[in-house]
Amino acid sequence: MSFTIVTDVCEGVAACAPACPVACIHQGSGANLRGTAWYWIDFSTCIDCGVCLEVCPVQGAVLPEERPELQKHSP
Repeated sequence: MSFTIVTDVCEGVAACAPACPVACIHQGSGANLRGTAWYWIDFSTCIDCGVCLEVCPVQGAVLPEERPELQKHSP
């Protein structure tokens, strides 16, 4: 099971990307509904370590479950 970054809650702080031990967090293209940059987790690479949830300062931006319907991704 992977973690999920909720695209429209993410504020683009990006503390999660450099903290990820497997580099599965990537910046999305453009802005989300809040008008901020957003990030996404590659579910196939995520090792379910939880570091992203620990370092994210935005409440509700990272969920401890795989919810693809809440996360956009870039090709």
